[in-house]
Amino acid sequence: MKIKVGDIAPDFEGVNENGEKIKLSSLRGKYVVLYFYPKDDTPGCRAEALSFKENWDEVVKRGAVILGVSGDSPESHRKFKEKYGLPFSLISDEGDRIRELYGAKGFLIPGRVTFVIDPEGKVRLVYSSQMNPTSHVKEVLKVLPIPEKR
Repeated sequence: MKIKVGDIAPDFEGVNENGEKIKLSSLRGKYVVLYFYPKDDTPGCRAEALSFKENWDEVVKRGAVILGVSGDSPESHRKFKEKYGLPFSLISDEGDRIRELYGAKGFLIPGRVTFVIDPEGKVRLVYSSQMNPTSHVKEVLKVLPIPEKR
């Protein structure tokens, strides 16, 4: 199944770096940046995670939460998150169930695909770039609403 812009995002439940269950449907009412990456603490994945970290305040200001997803274990995610001070949850997708649900499989290595899901659960962005990991957050910021000034 390949998810496209305009589709309703499939619900899933996964375990984060602390062993806590996270269910997509429990985040309704917020924008969700769901990004799939190949492997914890590899050069491209580190660059991508750090680019999301650097833009964290802007993403949060726009009403979104970030969830990173890879096939690594919760323990691997915990070490990766602690090492780089990542302010968002990393979901363990051992067995690639969530990745498959979203059609983010990839060819030789797991795909690097980012989705933006709006507060009603509709997909607003599908962005795939294996070779340019830091471009993902730039594409996300083009889609998230800019908060009104008061």
